[in-house]
Amino acid sequence: MFKKLEEAYKGKRVFLTGHTGFKGAWMLKTLSMLGATVKGYALAPKQDDDLYHIINGDSLCISVIADLRDKERLSKEILDFEPDFVFHLAAQPLVRLSYEIPAETFEVNALGTAYVLGAVRLLEKKCSLVLITTDKVYQNNEWVYPYRETDRLGGYDPYSASKACTELVIDSYRNSFFNTSNYSEHQKVIAVARAGNVIGGGDWSKDRIIPDIVNSIRNNKVLSVRNPNSIRPWQHVLEPVMGYLLLGLKIDQEPLKFSGAYNFGPFDEDAFTVEDLVKLAILIFGKGTYECPILENQPHEATLLRLDISKAVQTLGWKPLLSSSEAISLTMNWYNVFISGEKDINLLVEENITTYLNQKND
Repeated sequence: MFKKLEEAYKGKRVFLTGHTGFKGAWMLKTLSMLGATVKGYALAPKQDDDLYHIINGDSLCISVIADLRDKERLSKEILDFEPDFVFHLAAQPLVRLSYEIPAETFEVNALGTAYVLGAVRLLEKKCSLVLITTDKVYQNNEWVYPYRETDRLGGYDPYSASKACTELVIDSYRNSFFNTSNYSEHQKVIAVARAGNVIGGGDWSKDRIIPDIVNSIRNNKVLSVRNPNSIRPWQHVLEPVMGYLLLGLKIDQEPLKFSGAYNFGPFDEDAFTVEDLVKLAILIFGKGTYECPILENQPHEATLLRLDISKAVQTLGWKPLLSSSEAISLTMNWYNVFISGEKDINLLVEENITTYLNQKND
């Protein structure tokens, strides 16, 4: 996989929004290792332990610290850079926070995406766009069937609804301004990647299960598990990151064939409840305790969510290379090394990426 991606991205100009975030930093490091020239656009990292600092992100890209809602600044940075690829990861990504700042969540996620697309529309060159939404864009009926890309979009909480709105924005721009029937004129192609419940080293976000586990262990506290029986499509961060890069490669090579939406997640049979994940994470780490208190008057969060990834598997030739157990193990080992200080973490990140890229995706 490494050679294929290196051929696609080496020397290419990649505009990456959200480059200071957890997933964005893994994406930035991977693009740097592939030889791409990256310009990042995001808010500043929130704390010293953020992965962006660990990988010395400022040395890997042209870093622009700005708000996605700053339409003029965003447009100027994109147009001045003249990217070959745009990967749009920047978002307000937290479900529980969206209940506290619903309007801002809609602004950042839906309107911010419109600003990205509006700027790219002004580019007078070929450009391939991969826009990242979430697995939570689907109208979740809490059924056992995995959701396909053609299923109805929706959202109970403000975050999920904002991402469904984002998809409507994308679809409108695709039809109105980047229609594939006129590709030879505008030379822009859009693909959408839907992934969520991503785990991996370097995530310190509030109200996410892995950071909560690690912080409880570091502080010698009992972890309170909110929704122990909820089932999620857990996946290591490198799974969707490589999926995004492969999708970018495909739409750049054959824009009329690969434009569209794609789910990225684990195989359907590889499902873990939140409590299963907690138990395994604590076992791998070697310490930690948890409890499952009965909580009342909590914000609504879906209890069951599965994705059908057959389109990405059959059309793109992508598939998850790590089981959920392997993803949890790789993640907790990363935090163990980080806390112990026994190894250079930037080197560990490089090793994780290299090992993953050198696996065969048969």
